Amino acid sequence: MRLDPRTLAALRKSPSGHKYNHGHALILSGGPGRGGAARLAARAALRIGAGLVTIGCPPAALIENAARLDAVMLSPVADAGELAQLLVDTRINGVGLGPGLGLAAREVRLVDVALNARRPTVLDADALTLIAQERKLFVALHPDCVLTPHAGEFARLFPDLAAASCSKPEAAQAAAERAGCAILLKGQDTVIAAPNSNPSVHAAKAERAAPWLATAGSGDVLAGFITGLMARGFSPFAAAETAAFLHVEAALDFGPGLVAEDLPDCLPRVFRRFGV
Repeated sequence: MRLDPRTLAALRKSPSGHKYNHGHALILSGGPGRGGAARLAARAALRIGAGLVTIGCPPAALIENAARLDAVMLSPVADAGELAQLLVDTRINGVGLGPGLGLAAREVRLVDVALNARRPTVLDADALTLIAQERKLFVALHPDCVLTPHAGEFARLFPDLAAASCSKPEAAQAAAERAGCAILLKGQDTVIAAPNSNPSVHAAKAERAAPWLATAGSGDVLAGFITGLMARGFSPFAAAETAAFLHVEAALDFGPGLVAEDLPDCLPRVFRRFGV
């Protein structure tokens, strides 16, 4: 894919707008020592243009996160009740959860509350594991969700499709129809699928090969890019497609030696190159 004129227009910010015109993304984090992935996602959401980004974390993790963050805000989320209270604010219009979240009963309830709030929601990493384990979470998926599995997570979510003798786009499309939401199936040939549409294949091969993306945390950044774009008003499918493209462009901009922290900070140069 490429950035078509409509996508470029959507990425640009109005000169007369303010931060709430560009969305408020909420990234949920795990406890002390588990916040790095959420911080990567939060910075990615902010860099891609969300007007505000908040990390919701257990109270015990507030100091750790505060020591590492400036523009990203913090809110204590001890349990599902506090998350429900936070989501009373309808200006929070993009939710990302999974990176470093955890797999205990608290996290099951957090995913449940987030899904039932029916905001644009990105589910990655631990959230995908919980959805694979808890049928009620799978049933709660809705059209404003994006699932971002790698091959192993896809096999846990959709074991029959992973084992079927069909192409990767066919498997992703069948999964999207079953889940009722968008799927971004990661890989060198990333596939984006959504119900009632044709899948899109984003291949990072040949001149667009970016092997440096095989580094810890790059998937967390991708989840943050998608969350930020959905907070800005992109549809789930468009957010996933655009994020996948920009993720590779940022890696190509940096080149060898890339670590995940570098990806969001490459976006300004990528945006300038495309006239955003």
